[in-house]
Amino acid sequence: MAVVDIQNINGETVSQIDLTDNIFDVTVKPYVLHEVVTMQLANRRMSSASVKHRSDVKGSGRKPFRQKGTGRARQGDIKSPLLRGGGVIFGPNQRSYVHKVNKKVKKSAFKMALSCKLKENNLIVIDRLELDQIGTKGFIKVLKSLNVEHALIVTEKSNKNLELSSRNIPDVKVLRTEGLNVYDILKYRSLVLVEASIKGIEGRLLK
Repeated sequence: MAVVDIQNINGETVSQIDLTDNIFDVTVKPYVLHEVVTMQLANRRMSSASVKHRSDVKGSGRKPFRQKGTGRARQGDIKSPLLRGGGVIFGPNQRSYVHKVNKKVKKSAFKMALSCKLKENNLIVIDRLELDQIGTKGFIKVLKSLNVEHALIVTEKSNKNLELSSRNIPDVKVLRTEGLNVYDILKYRSLVLVEASIKGIEGRLLK
């Protein structure tokens, strides 16, 4: 098992913790990480491009004038794409960008992302992260003590003071254990885990 120091909010080492090898020390396969990140980003996409086709346009289906004898080109109805206000030919429709990945692959990618942070020495464990009051200044002081800037902070449960204190700081994100995902782990340079959140992560990945 990998042994990692546990720090307090002042950046001082207070104890150590053993991290499960099955989660934090697995072989990293870049193509698996790429597949899962691609899936996550694709599933966030929203399709809004859409036009009305002939069948979608509101209007009479009656022939606007008789077929022959007028000297004009024949017309079926006013919804024709050839007429102003008619339907659009070959226009875009709303589509789904959902990309599915096997659950086993997603779980493997999760473990690989955590292992990446540990191998790169960008994983920090702290005993607790409680702020007495909401304040960006106090939170920045904690980040400086931990010597992190571009960081993802994972907590066990809702922490209102922490979440509100961090929201105005660029390149810092606070997530609860249940919201932790591969994309966010890889996006941020440092991963800061509150000690209590590790059990939640293990609970998700050791099922």
